[in-house]
Amino acid sequence: MYSVKELYYTLQGEGAQAGRAAVFLRFSGCNLWSGRERDRTQAVCTFCDTDFVGVDGDGGGRFHGTDALADAVARLWPDADCGGAYVVCTGGEPLLQLDQPLIEALHGRGFEIGVETNGTIVAPDGVDWLCVSPKSSAPLSQLTGDELKLVYPQPHAMPDRFETLQFRHFFLQPMDGPHIEANTRAAVDYCKRHPKWRLSVQTHKAIGIP
Repeated sequence: MYSVKELYYTLQGEGAQAGRAAVFLRFSGCNLWSGRERDRTQAVCTFCDTDFVGVDGDGGGRFHGTDALADAVARLWPDADCGGAYVVCTGGEPLLQLDQPLIEALHGRGFEIGVETNGTIVAPDGVDWLCVSPKSSAPLSQLTGDELKLVYPQPHAMPDRFETLQFRHFFLQPMDGPHIEANTRAAVDYCKRHPKWRLSVQTHKAIGIP
């Protein structure tokens, strides 16, 4: 059984795939925070801005078996014949639930599979686009991928800790919240001084889409 917070069709808002149409499959649960405000100050990741608790979001629910969930994803893609079908598995932490049978089922329905993970769990084979977003002092187990997207600044996760890893793209994403303007200026300055890194902006928030 898969527990899904929400399932919806939109545009990817950040990172190397920004602007691309995608079905977002947000799994419930995370291994770095319970998702409940009373636990935030004691969590490894204290700055998460996503609701991943429960199964009550749009399209969410408990799906019994890979076919049920893969079919639900496929129903949201606008045209089976238009090509470019893309699903982003996110969370919370999607690798707590995403497994080989579901990957095969999604591939069988023509989907390219993207994953957004905190990197504490090694990704299964078959993921087509892997984005790792390290969080604070959490140990990193997934050391390779397509993009490393680091929320910035994090005192225990500064960019130089990760820049020698084997990723195709390196992004700094300003930490959202009350200090977003200062964090954006700091990220811009860091990218200018260290051009290996590129700026990732959460465009979906700027234009008001999910």
